[in-house]
Order: sequence, then structure tokens, then C-alpha cells
Amino acid sequence: MMERVAVRVGLLGLLFACVTSAPTNVNRDWDIYSFHINSTVTSRYATTVITSRVANRIDQSKEIEFHVKIPKNAFISKFRMTIEGKTYDGVVKQKEEAQQQYTQAVSRGQSAGIVSSVGRTLEEFKTSVTVAALSKVTFELTYEELLKRRLGKYELLIHARPMQPVADFKIDVYINEHPGINILEIKGGLSTKELANAISKTQTSTEAWVHFYPSKEQQSQCDSCGEEGLNGDLVIVYDVHRKKSIGDLKKSDGYFVHHFAPSDLPRIPKNVVFVIDQSGSMYGRKIQQTREALLKILGDLAEDDHFGLITFDSSVSPWKEELLPANQKNLEAAKTFVQNIRERGATDINAAVLRGTDMLNRHLREGTASLLILLTDGDPTTGETNLETIHKNIKEAIDKKFPLYCLGFGMDVNFEFLEKMALENNGVGRRIYEDSDAALQLQGFYEEVATPLLTDVQMVYLGGANLTQANFSQYYNGSEIVVAGQITDNNIEEFTAEVIAISKSNKVTYSETIPTEEPITARSDSNLQRLWAYLTVKQLLDKEVQLSGNEKETVKKKILDLCLKYGFVTPLTSMVVTKPQGEESQVAHKPKEGETPTESKQNAQINFSQHTDYMDYDFPHNPTEITIKDIGQLLEGNLPTHSTKMTTTTVSPLIRFLLPAEGQALPLCYDIPVGLSLRLLKDPNNDCSMNGQLGQSDNAGYQKIVLHYRSDQHIDFDTTGITFNNGQNATYFSWSVNINIEKDSVSLILRDKEMDVTMGSTRVIIMLYERDGKVFLWPVLRQRPTGDNISGIMARPPVVYEEVQGTTIKLKIQDKEVDVSRASTVDLSVRSAPTVTCWLTPLQSALQGELADFTVSQL
Repeated sequence: MMERVAVRVGLLGLLFACVTSAPTNVNRDWDIYSFHINSTVTSRYATTVITSRVANRIDQSKEIEFHVKIPKNAFISKFRMTIEGKTYDGVVKQKEEAQQQYTQAVSRGQSAGIVSSVGRTLEEFKTSVTVAALSKVTFELTYEELLKRRLGKYELLIHARPMQPVADFKIDVYINEHPGINILEIKGGLSTKELANAISKTQTSTEAWVHFYPSKEQQSQCDSCGEEGLNGDLVIVYDVHRKKSIGDLKKSDGYFVHHFAPSDLPRIPKNVVFVIDQSGSMYGRKIQQTREALLKILGDLAEDDHFGLITFDSSVSPWKEELLPANQKNLEAAKTFVQNIRERGATDINAAVLRGTDMLNRHLREGTASLLILLTDGDPTTGETNLETIHKNIKEAIDKKFPLYCLGFGMDVNFEFLEKMALENNGVGRRIYEDSDAALQLQGFYEEVATPLLTDVQMVYLGGANLTQANFSQYYNGSEIVVAGQITDNNIEEFTAEVIAISKSNKVTYSETIPTEEPITARSDSNLQRLWAYLTVKQLLDKEVQLSGNEKETVKKKILDLCLKYGFVTPLTSMVVTKPQGEESQVAHKPKEGETPTESKQNAQINFSQHTDYMDYDFPHNPTEITIKDIGQLLEGNLPTHSTKMTTTTVSPLIRFLLPAEGQALPLCYDIPVGLSLRLLKDPNNDCSMNGQLGQSDNAGYQKIVLHYRSDQHIDFDTTGITFNNGQNATYFSWSVNINIEKDSVSLILRDKEMDVTMGSTRVIIMLYERDGKVFLWPVLRQRPTGDNISGIMARPPVVYEEVQGTTIKLKIQDKEVDVSRASTVDLSVRSAPTVTCWLTPLQSALQGELADFTVSQL
């Protein structure tokens, strides 16, 4: 019966015959039918929310492990589960207590989840969810991080691996930077080849939006994709303008943050010693990649730099006993030495680092910056092998005179030992992953510390308290110093920030004073406070690594107190969500009397009539899923029909549209009279088109949109619902229904008052808005159709323009100068509908055509 109807009604049959089978994977007992990642970045502090909706398709409870990879500097801060329509928020507890609560919940057959960190680098979190029989669980995971500036840019890394192709998959990123955004790039494995056209971005002077909406088909065909769907990274790269050397100082409600990253300074010549492990464990590709990286690094040294090379195994072998200037003669000799490095023997880390320290101590030049870089892949196995003794020896020898950077090669290295040694000496530990790009990883690290600009940096805040780290041994070009704190004295009238440092041989001072009663930032109070808490916890974790005994326990208690207050998941805490003991469990699959498992009250009762009148059915208040049983009832046509109600609004003259600009901060905007019927999109290659009728108000968008597919099928959208019509039959759906189908080259997803339509290479979102008492539609083109002869108002590519200098504001578009004015409008392509600044341009110049070219006589 279903197959026969599917053949007869075409697209309507597609809608009904596939509505339950499309989102599921027949090879799994469970199905992820929705997966959204939403990231918001304000003043470099990022909050990312992952929302996954999972269904258990078997008649017994099943535990599902969900692996979430997050940037290693991030903290998970929220985990919530929605079960049987109720939401249960996670609570941060000590790990042991959290694990016990989770185990008890699972033993009772309840749905429960736990999030735990794996190692102290926070590279991966695991969420284990026990889903009750034939039930659904929605879980929401939130993590926060302060983006770190490296090589002049910030990177927001989003990893996506939902474990299956997901029909409703979205990544949305919003960036708001008050100083202004001067670079915006999209990189990563999810931005290349087949997936590139699933990405859209919009940018103004201070804001940026990035959307990644791959179709289910695209999720299976990219380089890193397969039967389990997407598996890769989306990386948003950006930087901000810096108009003042003092940097960006913000305060709000008793907290402040200071971003300091001057670039208008002369580079400081450096003294650098490389201590290289050549023990037997470095055999093969490791030693080869080390040689390759060193040769490139030597080539990047400046002539006023001095350098030294030390290799070690069971013995220590310096290239030269003294540091030498990086002139051509010395560099050529050093490269010959590097090319002859061969692996052998054991590992005497203590003696090697002490030799490098002695070399730098004997070569401390005024007006220079010194640094020691260690590369090793193993534990100390000869000479001094007691780890605590080695730490003590190195710390005493360096005596805070320069930083030690420890690079651990591979996964077998004792990274905790190296990290502690680096942190105790004002450096950092970095793992070099044993992969094909290991040489590039080594070079990348060196580039971060290659250009010192300041030494002995002291950050002083008059009126500040509970500061994060405020003293830094060195500041490197392309990096950033961030200090946060509290303003606890309510009586002070001014807050002063002062930076004192050494630039070459000169002392430099930067200072700024701001009144305490005037807000100077748009950041919300909670965000600024959370940034302070994040930095404090992060730095206390680094401090805890270096301590032992009572001091260690004291710091651990401070960390735990802050984590419990702010909800951070760290190596000391976990987060648990479970149903209270007094409530009914979700394990029983036996239905109530008179019901079958597919007839629960949550299901929509939808019916289908075999005539063409519009039908308006009653649906539950909450969004619902359409089931096979519902489709059978729908085909029988049992429910009564009702007439469709029409509404009108007050007439205003114009509606404003946005047109993105390529390579420019401000988009164009143009006005179109209300009430017109417009050609939105026409794609003859895929036999589809879309037209829309504007409302009668300047802020009411479209009142009706019609999407035509092939010769006889169309979907009508209005503010009350959606009508599917195949030329013979029509069926009306409320916006509150959930639809999720895919077949051949057509995909239809209706959820949260958004209809996501994919037809061939075209992807369109129809959004239902309720703003200022008005209800209207707004279409968004997420994926432009491929091929020639594409037309319509939405088919216009991003415009290319140049600003023309003169007494009046002009833009050059298509070699013609156009008078424009600075204006603003609401960007309805984003659900939050932000107000953006734009260049108000005549319609003919913006669209490169007359208005008549984009109007239609009927929809």
C-alpha cells in the first residue's frame, strides 16, 4: 500500500513513505536524528553548545557512549538531559561521587549520563548515556574556552564526529569583537572539496557569522567521511584590530580583563640553545623529522641571534662549547652537524639540560632574550634518573633567568615530567604528535617563540584584586598576554592599568585609566566573571602540577571550590545528570492499557484526504514526530477540514534586503516596495524554482513562499503552515510538526519553525518569524545551486566593490561609481536577527538589474 502511494504521488509520497525511515540507520540499535553545534565568541571567550538528539530503537535499555572531542584548553561547563519531556541539569561533583551516582542510576534502569575528563590535557570527553527502551534522550553539552593567540591569529576549533550521517546537522558560529575583526578565514578538513559549498559566512566590522550545513549525502562523501558520517574539524581563524599599545581593557560589575598584544616594537635578539634527544628510541622517522625541522629553524634565525646545539644519548655532545652568531658560515656548519645526527644509546636528560643551561648562563647579553628548548621522546634512563631530583637540579640552575620549553615527541613520553619541568621554569610543555607533520609541528612551535618583543613584563592594576598571573618572563610577537581580576573596592573612582617591561635595553611603560562608574564593554557580566574564573582555574591547575604535599592539597581545594561554583569539569570533577529516585523510570517498554508502543500520547494524529482542499488539523502544542501509523491514518482521511485564515497588516513603503560583499566588512543593502511578488530563485538545471510575496509592512518579510519542483509538484509556505501539492492532492501541516525525510536528491526537515529543503545541489531554509507582533517568513539560501542560468534575487553572488575617496560616500561596483549612505537593518538570515551596518545602495546597482527583472505575475 505505502509503496503504491509513493509511486503515484511523487513528492508527497516521498514525504509520507520515508518519514520514519530516513533518519534512522538500519545497522544501529540507536539513531542520532539531530546534531547541532552552536558557538558564540565574545572578546575571545568562546562558549560552544553541542545538542544531540538520540533515539533507542529496540525494546530494552541501551547504553550509548558518545565521544566529544574539544580543544584541550576548554572546560565543559554544562551537561543536561531531556527525558520524557523533562530537563535535568547536570551537577558538578568530585569524580568519585559522580561515578557512584551514575552507577546507581544505571543499576535502576534509569537514563543517566556522566562526563569525565581523559587526562589533564582535556583533549577528549566521554558521555555515556543509558537510553530507556523505545525512548529518546536529548543531551546538551556546553564547553568554554579563552581563545589563545598564536602567530597573530585566534583559532576556534570545532570537531564534529556524530558517529553517523545526520539529516539535521548544523554548525553555527557567531563572533562579536568590539575592537573590530580584521581577518576571518575558514579552514580544517570540513571546509574542503565536497563540503566547501556547505559553508556560508557573513562579516561586518565587529561581527561575523559562519554556518556549516552539509546535507546527509555530503556527510558520507567527503575525504574524512564514510558510513559513520562526518569526522573532522572546522577551524574559524580570525584576529582583531589593535589601535592602542596598552591593548584592550574592559571592566564590568566588579571584574576586568586586559588583552595586551603590542606589535609596534623592535624585535629583541635572542640566545637560543636546542637540546636534542638522539637516543635509540628516536630511531627512524622521529630522528628524520627532527633533522628536517632543525634545518628549517636554523634557516629562520636572524643574524643578530646567537645559537647553540646539543645532542644527547647516554652522553652529551654539544656542537660548539659556546653560542655562536647566526651568520651564514656558522649556519652552514650547524646544518652539516644536524644532517649527521644519528640515534644511539640511552637518555640522560639531566646532564643535557644542565649543559644547555650552563651554555646560556655564560652567554647572557644585555638587550637580548634567552630561551632553552628541549626535545625528547622518553624518560631519563641513565645518569640521574630520579624525576624529582632532575626537577630540582634544573630549577636551581636556571634560577628564573630564562624559560625552558619542553617538547615531548610521541605518546610514550612522560609528558607530566616534562610539563612540570617547563612550568617550573616559566615555559610550557608541548606534545609533538608522531605523525607525518611532526616536522611542521616542531617548526610551528619555534615560530611562536622566534620573535621576542618584551622581557620581564609586569602587569600592575591599581584597584585590582585576585589577579590571574600578572608577571611574564617574555612576550613574543603574534602572541597575547591576558590578565583578569576583580575590583573589590567600591569607593575607587578610577581603575588604572599599567604595563612595565623591557624592550631591548630600554624600559617601556604603558598606562590607561578608566572611570569605574562607566561601563566600557558590551560583554555581559556573567561572561567576564566566567573568563576570570576560567583563567584562575587554568593557572591553578598548572601550579598544582608543580607542588606536592600540603601545598598541593591547598591548591586542589581552591580549584575544586571554583569548579563547583562555576560548573567547570576538570581532572578533579565530573558532571552527572540522572532522574530523581522518586520519579518513574524510563525503562519499562510495556505500554499503558489500550496503547501500543507506537501510540503514545506524544505521537501526532495526522490524517490525509484524497481531495485537493486545504486541511487544518489539530496538533499537540509541542513539536511531534510523524510515525508510520500516523501516515496510515492520514491516507485514510478521517479528520475534518477547516478553512485557512488570512491576515493583513499595516502598509509601509519599503522592505530592506542585505547583499553580502566579498572581501569587505560591510554588506550592501537595498530597498524593495512592500507587497510585490518576487522571483527568489530559478534553477532550470534541477527543474526547481522559488517565488515569494512580500508582506504589507516594512518589517514583516514574506507572507507566502512557493517552491516548485519538477513540473507538477510544489510546496506552499504561509504564516499558518505548509501545504504539499502534487497537482492532484494537497496536504496541510502546522509549523509545530517535526518532519525529517530524505530520498533520492530531495531532503525535507521541519523542526523549530524552520523548514530545511535540499533539492539536488540547492539548499534553502524557510524560517517562520514572530517579531514585534508580526508573523512572517524569511528564506535563506544555504547552498547555491551549481551550473549556469541560475537567476533570482537570492541567486546573486556576493558583490565586489571598492570604496571611492571623496567629499561624498561612493562605491565602485562593476566599474561604476554609485552614491551610497551608511544605514542599518536586521539580518534575518540568522535566528538571533542581529542589527548590522550596511551601505544603502540603489537596487539597480546592488542587483545589477531592474526591479522588473525580479518580479513575477503569480507565485
